[in-house]
Amino acid sequence: MLFNLFKKKEKKPEIDFSSIKTDIHSHLIPGIDDGAATMDESIILIQRMMDFGFKKIVTTPHIMADYYRNTSDIILRGLDAVREELHQRNIAVEFDAAAEYYLDETFENKLEKGDILTLGGKYVLFELSFVNYPKNLFEVIEKIQDKGYTPILAHPERYPYLGGEIENYQQIKESGCYLQLNILSLAGYYGKPAQKIAESLAENYLIDFIGSDLHRSKHADGLYQSLTTPYVHKLLTDYQLQNELI
Repeated sequence: MLFNLFKKKEKKPEIDFSSIKTDIHSHLIPGIDDGAATMDESIILIQRMMDFGFKKIVTTPHIMADYYRNTSDIILRGLDAVREELHQRNIAVEFDAAAEYYLDETFENKLEKGDILTLGGKYVLFELSFVNYPKNLFEVIEKIQDKGYTPILAHPERYPYLGGEIENYQQIKESGCYLQLNILSLAGYYGKPAQKIAESLAENYLIDFIGSDLHRSKHADGLYQSLTTPYVHKLLTDYQLQNELI
């Protein structure tokens, strides 16, 4: 009992995510990738996002040839199912879907055919290998632009091969590709190296969008705690993020 009396009180956030309105990166369609496993889990996570101040959620299931062979049709049918469940439970939130495309041959084929789910009708969210630098990165960025889309690179702070020089990120930005930072990176969720890179990106004003990359409850717990960190506070109060444009 004495231990509980002297236990340090948990710091409560003074802000929430209402200033940016929209989360552009999550995995909340149940059962189609490594995100929410069931509809109940999906609804619980959506409600927690609402509690954190988000007014709109654009969920982005993985499309990855070797692991998550989702299609636009699979994602849109899943979107309809979640929307119907939200309606049945009288939960009022704007819920939409795009995709997080893995840079592989399948993505390039979909791009060529125009079979792309976009954020806000304009932006294409894509991710890279966490191990190997893609030699065709700038070629694919140009292909995305040639199709009339604006590319957004998901969580650039998590690719170790980019982490050595801030110029690597500046070069990507200069090519016309936007950068989306995972909020949890600034709370150290993915380790110290990713946190340091995330902080450097913030300090150099290279971040265009932030996203939850929400998969499960422990990510939601981390998002809540991240609101007490100085860098997240800075991003939400003194930074020109573009989330609300989507």
